[in-house]
Amino acid sequence: MRLEDYWGVGPKTSEQLTAALGVERAVEAIESANVRALVDAGISRGRATRILRRASGEAGMDVLATGDTRSVYDDLLSLAAEYALTEHAGDRIRVLTPLTDRDAIQARLDEVLDARDAWEGLGAKQRANVVDAFDEYDAGGGSDRVAVETALALREAGLEGNTFDALADVDPDALREAAGALGYVRETDDGVEVLEGADDELDRLRDQLADARELENAAFDVIDSVRDGSVPDFEAFKSGVVDHVAGRSDVDPGRVRDAAPGEAVDAADFVSGTLRNLVDDLEADVAEREETVAADLRESIGGAEADVDAAIDAVSDVAFYLSVGRFAAEHDLNRPELVEDGIAVRNARNLFIGGEVQPISYAVGGHGLPDEGMAVSERPPAGDRVSVLTGANSGGKTTLLETLCGVALLAAMGLPVPAEAAEVGRFDRVVFHRRHASFNAGVLESTLNSVVPPLVESGRTLMLVDEFEAITEPGRAADLLNGLVDLTVDREALGVYVTHLADDLSPLPDSARIDGIFAEGLTQELELQVDYQPRFGTVGKSTPEFIVSRLVADANDHTVRQGFEHLAQAVGEEAVQRTLSDARWSPED
Repeated sequence: MRLEDYWGVGPKTSEQLTAALGVERAVEAIESANVRALVDAGISRGRATRILRRASGEAGMDVLATGDTRSVYDDLLSLAAEYALTEHAGDRIRVLTPLTDRDAIQARLDEVLDARDAWEGLGAKQRANVVDAFDEYDAGGGSDRVAVETALALREAGLEGNTFDALADVDPDALREAAGALGYVRETDDGVEVLEGADDELDRLRDQLADARELENAAFDVIDSVRDGSVPDFEAFKSGVVDHVAGRSDVDPGRVRDAAPGEAVDAADFVSGTLRNLVDDLEADVAEREETVAADLRESIGGAEADVDAAIDAVSDVAFYLSVGRFAAEHDLNRPELVEDGIAVRNARNLFIGGEVQPISYAVGGHGLPDEGMAVSERPPAGDRVSVLTGANSGGKTTLLETLCGVALLAAMGLPVPAEAAEVGRFDRVVFHRRHASFNAGVLESTLNSVVPPLVESGRTLMLVDEFEAITEPGRAADLLNGLVDLTVDREALGVYVTHLADDLSPLPDSARIDGIFAEGLTQELELQVDYQPRFGTVGKSTPEFIVSRLVADANDHTVRQGFEHLAQAVGEEAVQRTLSDARWSPED
């Protein structure tokens, strides 16, 4: 396959990858989602990630129908990657894409939830040992030896479950023996290299060879050193050379003597000939010993080849699944039920909001979520294909859209979701559109171009659209919203539309409803108190009296406070005073 056949790989990128990796290795890196290889070849991490996402899940990327949907997708994977146990696991998480095959989704869910349970089943010390093992793996560059040692450490940590069957099936004794051999033998372009420490005799011969080469490069120094001993004749000089070389190289004097030339015309000829022959002899001995040791090492590795290969493959997969399982455990993610139509969540949470949050139950389309223990107002109705969500400012309406978008995308990727229970349908496209503050014709046109085409395409679409009134005048925004609701129903799509214009809408189709979120007052700290759980079939009311009450309470300047008190009369002075009383505030405060 040509590199330029991959999405995002143009002539310049192809040339860069070919120069750094070669075509075959570059294709292998793309097919195996190896972000590191592409980054090392000079491709930016962001671009490498985008290339690999398309290479591994081209069809699934079509689910991300808008920029805001893609933003949620990116944020979800970035959050999950924070729990990666290795660099490569983080890269594999970042290139996850929505899956188009339901069996593949279920299979990934099985693996991830199995890994989540395994992570939760480890004690604190075991978890620390697992993290340390993967840290060593990364520090060692993911070499075969380090992978085998990591596999042994993971076995000892007590990981159990289907995800770790490959680790359980290997022979630990064979791996230990192979790990030692893998640490000392390395394939090079010139053959096999045996590293220092593998064999004492080989190390001794190499040291002697290094010393002999050093002496050969300084032959005249050898002559000067021996002559300084005031040798009386040439025979004494030759004996002195043998003793000097033997002492400096730790080579047996007899071996040095055997290396000496039979006939030498002078001192320089004798010294250079002796050292040249000695180096040649030692090089031959080193090569022979290295070949013998390498054969022994390869035999040790070959005897455990199947276990070694299984361990190397398993460590990469375990790192990935355990990383995602760790993410799922940290955020209490659960298996969604995959259904044909509808999206429903019970006690769902937004992953991007820290601290204590109020869980939300919501649904559009058909569903069968259990409602035991739920208040009537918290039981999502089933069957309505569109909801129009209304209510207080800062009431969490956009957050609810983002939560539903996140649930739909996580389920599509085969990942558990942040809800006590969830049913997620099959969506060909998810259209999430946040509110825009700009008010001009260009924004209106771009917004309609963003949300309408995916709605009318074949297949099923989930529409999550926020506040059209922010991009055109309210009356016309209500007309557009009516049209979108009707179009959503006609196209058998699902939709949640946020608006403050519920009272301006024409009668909605029978399969659409209006829901509301309500503010309930101010806390003693003058923070807006909101019940974020929508009330179904009820128009939520804006609460300007609460906001004006807070402004009255916060005003330090007397004149400014009078201005806000004048606004209080406009929105209902009695309601403002009641709010301030409930918050236990008085002008003297």
